[in-house]
Amino acid sequence: MYAVIKTGGKQYKVSEGDILRVEKLDAEEGTTVELDDVLMLGNGEDITVGAPIIEGAHVSATVKQQGRGKKITIIKFKRRKHHRKQAGHRQSFTELEITGISATGGAKKAAPAKVKSAAKPAAKKAAPAAKADTAAVRFLSAPEGKADDLKKISGVGPKLEEKLNNLGIYHFSQIEKFTAEDIEKVDGELSFKGRIDREDWLGQAKILAAGGETEFSKKK
Repeated sequence: MYAVIKTGGKQYKVSEGDILRVEKLDAEEGTTVELDDVLMLGNGEDITVGAPIIEGAHVSATVKQQGRGKKITIIKFKRRKHHRKQAGHRQSFTELEITGISATGGAKKAAPAKVKSAAKPAAKKAAPAAKADTAAVRFLSAPEGKADDLKKISGVGPKLEEKLNNLGIYHFSQIEKFTAEDIEKVDGELSFKGRIDREDWLGQAKILAAGGETEFSKKK
């Protein structure tokens, strides 16, 4: 009698007495494990195929050894980029001895996994809401009080000031608090190609928001 089982994402054809190495299982040496994902059973000409597994069937095995395979070397290399990275890896394995094959009496152990997967979507839904709130505080639909004269920042003329206003940017205090994400957004919208960082808009805006003057604003 033989069986085709699935474990660690791989399929194995096994018979009683076989010794094989599979992807690491969480079991101590000398203990018995039951492999419930049986895809096919064969006994002479009598063959049973699962859809995808055979309900109730299981294969019993004894853990003979927990070990690690031979070391393999991984090299990542990019020509003309001065990039070469080398690392080693030893894959963990569990050595099993097949002690029995049964077409009935196996117990499925999938219930805990279903509970875990059901809890994950709820955590993912909360993240987008927090992002939207942060953006709404930074980019305004209308100026809070009198809008600042953004032309005091070097490189900002009347047309560019209008475009910044259209994006919801009216005050020096908004610009000085730009995050890397905000800079990327404004750069992308106005095709700045790094102008904000290059001309130190954040530093100028900080001085102007505090009521000071920059070298550029003094000239104006």
